[in-house]
Amino acid sequence: MSEADAAVSALATAAEDWAAAPPRDRARALNAVADALEAARAELVALADSESRLGETRLNGELTRTTFQLRLFARQVEEAGFYDARIDRPDPGWPTGPRPDLRRYRAAVGPVLVFAASNFPFAFSVAGGDTASALAAGCPVVLKAHPGHPRLSRRTGEIVAGALKDAGAPDGTFGLIEGEQQGVDALRHPGIAAAAFTGSERGGLALARIAAERPTPIPFYGELGSTNPVVVTAGAAKSRGEEIAQGYVGSVTQGAGQFCTNPGLLFAPAGGGIVDRVAGLLKDVAAAPMLNDRIESGFLDAAGRLAERPGVDRVVWPDDTASAAPRLLTMDLAAFAADAEAAGQECFGPLGLVVTYESLRDVAEVIAKLPGQLTASLHAEPEESAELGALAGVLADRSGRVLWNQWPTGVSVTHAMQHGGPFPATTTPSTTSVGTAAIERFLRPVTYQNWPQDLLPPPLRDDNPWDVPQRIH
Repeated sequence: MSEADAAVSALATAAEDWAAAPPRDRARALNAVADALEAARAELVALADSESRLGETRLNGELTRTTFQLRLFARQVEEAGFYDARIDRPDPGWPTGPRPDLRRYRAAVGPVLVFAASNFPFAFSVAGGDTASALAAGCPVVLKAHPGHPRLSRRTGEIVAGALKDAGAPDGTFGLIEGEQQGVDALRHPGIAAAAFTGSERGGLALARIAAERPTPIPFYGELGSTNPVVVTAGAAKSRGEEIAQGYVGSVTQGAGQFCTNPGLLFAPAGGGIVDRVAGLLKDVAAAPMLNDRIESGFLDAAGRLAERPGVDRVVWPDDTASAAPRLLTMDLAAFAADAEAAGQECFGPLGLVVTYESLRDVAEVIAKLPGQLTASLHAEPEESAELGALAGVLADRSGRVLWNQWPTGVSVTHAMQHGGPFPATTTPSTTSVGTAAIERFLRPVTYQNWPQDLLPPPLRDDNPWDVPQRIH
């Protein structure tokens, strides 16, 4: 039996018991995982730093985010509103004909496969948001570790599995596998009911095809990256040009540009001074270590190809072309529109492309043709709002999160967050991978018609043993 077969088989054994565990028990287990990770903070941060080059300050913050989101999902499980329990009692006078007893809720889909990300070794990895939301939904998880941080993944996996076991979770509720082939084998395994992925567009689409071509296709929730366009109006450039330039440089270089929300594409008014201001600040930003040599090489190749596109000018470019120092390119809107498919590609790293324009209306037309994005941002002045309606609509149509006078690299873990967008930013635009709504990916609705009380799942019973919110009609 392969590593993938063994891990998925263990999940199948645990699935029924984990889904049937009362919310308070699942919440206690999630809190136990958070406590165990917190207790091992020093060890885990040191391991992560040795494998990811991200530095202890960033990694400590990311681990805090990870334990916070586990506890946030624990609170959501305790509240139990995610079951969305609806009860329609019999009604012989119902307008469309006599209504039977109907009871609907959302049940766990079953075992979930999670592919860890490279750029967030805690928050989008072994105990990250996909794992937390799947466990919260009542789904056991097998985690395919990322090769960028193998020792951290193994140790975190040991901690997660141990904490779940100590909290009373069924054996096999969590497992970890390594290697590309093991991940593919697990994705094809008939015991897997859904999969989640954060990473490159090419890798994500390849896995999505495998999920879709199985004898029984399964949902594949892929977050594949984005160029996250930002539009600066003439009014904003005039009144806050320096502030905007500082914000852009800070955002595009944060984490060496290795965020999926990195604002790689900036539309600015021609002659508004934004390009010069950004260039003046960016040239003084030193190269920062990237996650690993493979990602750095990929950045250098992508940046070089983009710089050679028609109409592109190099504004900030290191003399040492092998350096991962920040880069700034510029082109006008007409040149970008003529080459948008190539010029609008994500460059994973500290590179910004500024597209200069004469008319906001023309910008809206160009953005409307861009592929789906995770985010889109607008920097403008309140008095310009009358002329921004069409642009605002286009930005919302093309992205999952629209920002006003802010930068997209901060993704808050909260109830209203949407981290997902139209294809190809994500494979399933109706879902999010950050925030409490992420739990909805791993639930499916089931209706029971005229069933006896003792055979109903607890959320649908009249005595409501789990104290689940019920909508009764």
